[in-house]
Amino acid sequence: MSVQGNLAKIRKKLIRRASQNLARGSDVRENFEKELERFCDLLDHAVTTGDPAWLDPVLYDWANSGTQTDVQEGQKNATNLLNIMFSLTLETARDTLNKGEALDLVAAILPIFTYALDRTARMEMETRVTFFANEIANVQAQLERLDRSKSNFISVAAHELKTPLTLIEGYTSMISDVTKPDDSNNGLSPLLQGVRTGIQRLRQIVDDMIDVSLIDNNMLSLNSQPIWVSHILDLLRKNLNEFIEERHLNFEVRRFTGGQEWLYADPERLYQAFQNILTNAIKYTPDGGTVIVDGRTLPGFIEVTVADTGIGIAADDQAMIFEKFGKLGRAELHSTGKIKFKGGGPGLGLPISKGIIEAHGGTIWVESEGHDEKSCPGSTFHVLLPIRTEAKDARLNKLFGDLSRPTEETNVQEETSTDSPAA
Repeated sequence: MSVQGNLAKIRKKLIRRASQNLARGSDVRENFEKELERFCDLLDHAVTTGDPAWLDPVLYDWANSGTQTDVQEGQKNATNLLNIMFSLTLETARDTLNKGEALDLVAAILPIFTYALDRTARMEMETRVTFFANEIANVQAQLERLDRSKSNFISVAAHELKTPLTLIEGYTSMISDVTKPDDSNNGLSPLLQGVRTGIQRLRQIVDDMIDVSLIDNNMLSLNSQPIWVSHILDLLRKNLNEFIEERHLNFEVRRFTGGQEWLYADPERLYQAFQNILTNAIKYTPDGGTVIVDGRTLPGFIEVTVADTGIGIAADDQAMIFEKFGKLGRAELHSTGKIKFKGGGPGLGLPISKGIIEAHGGTIWVESEGHDEKSCPGSTFHVLLPIRTEAKDARLNKLFGDLSRPTEETNVQEETSTDSPAA
């Protein structure tokens, strides 16, 4: 008897066995038997033509019939069903046919079932990949909505805080005005000074929140003009000197090639960015440590480095410190001082610096061997700023000319400049 005839001979018994083994309940069994009939019909076509692709329609339906839970848990229902069907076919052939007929049938259907298993496994894997891709997309959308909500909250909170802060500042000034000069001994003046200090700290936090909101919404505007990076660093060195002496730090701003090269940038914003970086270096460097500011010229860029002998940053945290509120360590262990060792803060300084530097077309990153408060491996922040010798505003180009041509004053300054002494 032919292979097709042998297949037809075991068909009813195969369907009955498969139905009893795989389906539970009369209603389920009736529907399942229809699928088995369909499978056997297509299997017969595949055996007759020698083309296993005849099974593709039923394989596709079986591979995509799993529930969301099945897909999530990685259950391969269609693959398992095919394995069971192959085992039952072998068992039924052995029980129904003679040995020669059974071997002929197995030899004919083996490549077809092999194709079916491979095809089904691929389709089930594709279904699972599609499922998880959609899950990741949904999570990403939720995170983006959460980040937008957080940015909106920061923006609203910052603007809402400005009004009462202005009132407190105004009433404090009025109290100072009505206080008689001879009232200095009654203790009111130190209290007013404490209020002013608190107002100043709070206003700085509010301003930082507004800056973060501007950066998040790509609304940070730059007032570009010709500057020297060395001038900004020297000014910071002078303004931070009080804190440097208080912490007994060895603070050095070195002269480097490109530091006195003219470029268009926003001096106020760059001052803010470098101030945050230097304050961070001071904050996480123990008393008596060293902070060195250096740099060099690269093709099209000026690189500024801020190296410290502080407690360092773990590799897993080196990206997080540039995220909003990305403070490291336990907040309850931090000092409340702004420049004291491990002093507290809202965790907005470095994200703001990153936003300002990227708004200039530059980039910032940090290198550190790790975090250790005993050995203090230190950290090095790298800032790349593009050398822009032409302003976007044509009026500035007309006013200042071509910055790429060194002026006589620049040459004199570079010839007479010397290294800044260590503090």
